[in-house]
Amino acid sequence: MKQIPTLALSALALFAATAAHAETLTVSAGQSIQAAVTKAKPGDVIEVHPGVYRETVFIDKENITLRGVRKAGESPLLDGGGKLNDGVLASGHGVVISGFSIRGFKGNGIMTQGANNYKIIDNFVDGGFYGIFPQYGTNGLVARNRIRGVEDAGIYVGMSDNVDVIGNEAWENVIGVESENCRNILLESNYLHDNSAAIAVTLIPGLPVKDASHSTVRKNFIVNNNLKNFAPPSSIAASVPSGVGVLVLGAKHSTIEDNQFVNNSTAAIISTDLLSFGLGNDGKVDPYPDHIRVLANSFVNNGRKPKKPIDEVVKASGLKHVDIIGSGKEREACITDRAAITEIGANRWRDCAPSETSYTVKTAQLAEPLKTDPLTLEQKGRLIYLGVCTGCHAYNTQLHGPSMVAIKALYAGRSKDLAKFAAAPVRTRKDFPEMPPQGYLGDEVLNEVARYILNDLKN
Repeated sequence: MKQIPTLALSALALFAATAAHAETLTVSAGQSIQAAVTKAKPGDVIEVHPGVYRETVFIDKENITLRGVRKAGESPLLDGGGKLNDGVLASGHGVVISGFSIRGFKGNGIMTQGANNYKIIDNFVDGGFYGIFPQYGTNGLVARNRIRGVEDAGIYVGMSDNVDVIGNEAWENVIGVESENCRNILLESNYLHDNSAAIAVTLIPGLPVKDASHSTVRKNFIVNNNLKNFAPPSSIAASVPSGVGVLVLGAKHSTIEDNQFVNNSTAAIISTDLLSFGLGNDGKVDPYPDHIRVLANSFVNNGRKPKKPIDEVVKASGLKHVDIIGSGKEREACITDRAAITEIGANRWRDCAPSETSYTVKTAQLAEPLKTDPLTLEQKGRLIYLGVCTGCHAYNTQLHGPSMVAIKALYAGRSKDLAKFAAAPVRTRKDFPEMPPQGYLGDEVLNEVARYILNDLKN
């Protein structure tokens, strides 16, 4: 028998100790999921049995598994009743969220903020502003979820790195899947149908992350994405024309390979820059897409009834249908099977080399979990502000609620009062909708969010 090094023995002992202390907590109908999360220790599993749970669940501990138990065809249902903002909100690293049905939330079905090494799998989300929304995280998996009826993106990966979005179904959303200001993202084998647009790979100005690069869109079924855009007029998503398979907006190093595009009425693929799309320029953002590769896709009956403003472009070209539309400002773009594709603006793209492929990339995730310290209270406050507060409050303009400038003036020097109001808001003005209570975040986190808003927040 080989001698095991002392360091390895120590590691094994640590693992055994952690495993021994991990517990499985059970939640049944009529009980509180949040109460179990509050009781849980890092590494614990929380099993939730079928029933209706009318609450928001906030997870700020490490390596918590929140698992819905399916019995007799029924899953546990989180129901926001049209009043609560978020279904599950997680900032703890290593979180796993699986097996839930989620409906009736005004903001997000499932959201992670600043969490690394997360897994969001086998959930069903019905309605909301975003269905599944991981943000500011590294090394994530979003797989085998079903999302419908969302008024922005069914799956929205924001300002993140090394994320796989695999085997999901999204339908009747404004956008099926969006990767915004992200790096190293794999969107593979998703079934995206009957949305306004199936996939958007975007670089949006004015955000803290100033680039978007190395996204792979591969082996997706992109069918009948012609739903009328129903996004709120104030959102950028409202500018996306319906009938689009894949929109590449300003992003770099995007590969679109081996997808099936069928019956998308405006175009299978649109590539454009931020200025042509009508977004203001950010001095720290390059507005032009580059290194787009369109490889070995299947195009059937796309671009035959383009929506405004694309219809005028197609009409001026004299074409009866169009598969690919480019703004003409792409740099280092290439395409295969040019003779079989109808295009506008992609005539300057080179022919891709026969050897070019994305299949050398098996996954966008890291080979090993990212080693990360738990978030500090200050980090939680900033991330919760970005993830929760900015959904309704812009900095210096009115969105759904008053601006942050107005809130800072009203509560100057009174952070505890602001936190108390956020926990249990009372509607005092008829010109604003009722604010969802945020008490699930806990006093400590709410006090830090309030302190950040009043003392540190700048435009």
